[in-house]
Amino acid sequence: MVDLLVIGGGTAGMVGARTAASLGARVLLAERDRTGGDCLWTGCVPSKALLAAADAAAGARTAGRFGVDAGEVTVDFGRVRAHVRAAIEHIRPVDSREALEAAGVQVEAAEAVLTGPGTATVGGRGVRFGRALLATGAAPALPPVDGLAEARPLTSETVWDDLTELPARLAVLGGGPIGCELGQAFARLGSAVTVVDGADRLLTEEPAEASAVVTAALRRDGVTVCTGSGVTAVRDGALRLADGSAVPFDRLLVAVGRRPRTADLGCAAAGVELRGDGTVVVDGALRTTNPRIWAAGDLTGHPQFTHTAGVHGSLAATNALLGLSRQVDPVVPRVTYTSPEVASVGLPPERGVTVRRVGHGHVDRAVTDGATDGFTTLVLDRRRRVVGATAVGPRAGEVLGELTLAVRERLTTTDLAGTTHAYPTYSGAAWDAAVDDVRARLAGPVLGRVLRAAVRLRAQRSAR
Repeated sequence: MVDLLVIGGGTAGMVGARTAASLGARVLLAERDRTGGDCLWTGCVPSKALLAAADAAAGARTAGRFGVDAGEVTVDFGRVRAHVRAAIEHIRPVDSREALEAAGVQVEAAEAVLTGPGTATVGGRGVRFGRALLATGAAPALPPVDGLAEARPLTSETVWDDLTELPARLAVLGGGPIGCELGQAFARLGSAVTVVDGADRLLTEEPAEASAVVTAALRRDGVTVCTGSGVTAVRDGALRLADGSAVPFDRLLVAVGRRPRTADLGCAAAGVELRGDGTVVVDGALRTTNPRIWAAGDLTGHPQFTHTAGVHGSLAATNALLGLSRQVDPVVPRVTYTSPEVASVGLPPERGVTVRRVGHGHVDRAVTDGATDGFTTLVLDRRRRVVGATAVGPRAGEVLGELTLAVRERLTTTDLAGTTHAYPTYSGAAWDAAVDDVRARLAGPVLGRVLRAAVRLRAQRSAR
């Protein structure tokens, strides 16, 4: 009998297990593959290491605009792959079985399947649990396109091992964050890349202006962008599009979304309800339809981010073991790590009462860096509280921390404007936007007249 059975050793499972062990619980974590999950092995870590190499190549090619001539840039893809592996290996010990066991978690390298409301098999042996946390994550999805499987497509999961040489022509099916990030990276490394998406633009979850800036940046890096026409088939080494055109490729990367890993979990036997798309039904406290089982991470239908999985894993474990009903925080930041980055939180511009925008041509740090294509917007409600924000530019993800706090704590533009910001930084754009809003209110017809009258009155008193 264990106090908490954790199924899945990715971010949600590891954080949940460590949280439970710190509370003194007997914790068993079952992971059939390797601890660390998608983030370490196939997601955040390898992709950002690849992006760093691609950024170095792009920076060398464009250094002449600063008066620095680097000469011809060549890319050794084998050494790029070695850099990616080195990044994984540097972080791996933190997520290892040994680290979990040192934290008081029992780890079994085995598949776990629920067999009843309070029972499971782990590696074939029966286990009884007081509470359980499902954290099996999600896997890349392949759309039902004729001929796709025969084309041996790469995914965000397989590209790191299966792609040993830089492809001359790479087609990317999917214009979301993963497709844009990897498409731009491979273009910067030297591939001829085409990104294809049936939607009318890239990054459809982001504001249209942000999408336009990223699309222009991808095209500057040599990416061909094909939107507005879906793929009908894959034949003869090419994507066949609905408009009759074709996109030839040497390798194909599919990045059209992810599906939850719940098919073989035994949810029906445990009374855990699934939605039609396979995600686990959870309430606001991450409890499933079985009152003894919680779920966290990509299998729940919540935003599929590592930071979400980690926070939710801890929340679910605490709720399960202490009988709490702490609710999921609805404020979730997101970042697409293209160049420039796109970082957003809260409501989009069209849902705000007021939107304050500062173009990065007016941000001194962007001017000095020669990176003025971006912008920062604040989305405000009637009380001038920040309810959403978008930043597009270098280090936009770092800028988002302050703006996420502003949305979560319902801070006003007065709060932001009254906070001293370091100069020159990209976060200064958010400060400028807040100052613009405060100044606009001060210059309004009513408050403006009151303030001008107060100034005149004080001047008259001083003259006496």
